[in-house]
Amino acid sequence: MSLLAIVLQLMRFYELLIVAFVILSWFRPSGGLLFDVYRTLGTIVEPWIGLFRRIMPRTGMLDFSPLVAIIVLQVIEQIIARLLSR
Repeated sequence: MSLLAIVLQLMRFYELLIVAFVILSWFRPSGGLLFDVYRTLGTIVEPWIGLFRRIMPRTGMLDFSPLVAIIVLQVIEQIIARLLSR
């Protein structure tokens, strides 16, 4: 497995972590194992999502920053893939 493939797989895994964090945020676990998972995911993905929360305007109850974070991550994946595959 090449370095490029490893980097791209890690970026895709990070996207899945963002999706899992968003889904858990809908339920807002208040204790137990789910809360620990939610808190750990927040620690991992919140720095990336937070960048877009600071930039994007408020849209009421909906938070589109995770969606934008995933889209930007996918664009970065495509750029890296193109640059490193040359």
